[in-house]
Amino acid sequence: MPNPEDNAPKGDVPEDEPQVEGDATNAQEPEDLIEAEGPDVELPTDGPAAGGPSADQASDLSPEDQALLDDAARGIEEDKLSQGDRDLVADMRADMLRAQAELVNFRKRVERDREANRDAVIAEVVRALLPALDDLSRAEAHGDLAEGPMQVIAQKIRGGFGKFKLEQIGEKGEPFDPNVHEAIVQLPTPGATGQTVADVVEPGYKLGERVIRAAKVAVAVPA
Repeated sequence: MPNPEDNAPKGDVPEDEPQVEGDATNAQEPEDLIEAEGPDVELPTDGPAAGGPSADQASDLSPEDQALLDDAARGIEEDKLSQGDRDLVADMRADMLRAQAELVNFRKRVERDREANRDAVIAEVVRALLPALDDLSRAEAHGDLAEGPMQVIAQKIRGGFGKFKLEQIGEKGEPFDPNVHEAIVQLPTPGATGQTVADVVEPGYKLGERVIRAAKVAVAVPA
């Protein structure tokens, strides 16, 4: 029986050249050539494959290490600046620090002025009520506050002034101090070696460190 392949046309391919599978000369369509080349592979430009740090490694940095990296980056950027630009940056930093210092001083000054104004207002109110305290002291000296509701009222009034650190000044026998005493009379006293308070005519008061009324006293002086 004859073989059908013997009767098939041989074409132009010489009998002595073997046919190589996959050769471009044997491809019948352009698609065969594309499939033979294979898919394109994109090489990574970052990450471990490219030799750079991975995302996991970057996330492992502590805040201190990240701050050091940021400072180094800023230093590298400043190294690229010209001398004139560096001077400008230094001047801007100096101006910023100066502005911050001025702001801190301004806040302290405002707070100090606020406290001084508050103390001045309190002192004016207390000074206006000092005659009432004098009346309470005279009544107490005469024994009028020993019993009755006036004693309780006097205690409440004095307790209220005590919250503002109101202190009575001027005592008999203490050295005379013109800063807290007002001498209304001088008494020559034999044996006196200095000026001392012989008698307190009207007590004085100070609010904290501020004297709001000097004590009126009689001063004993050497005869």
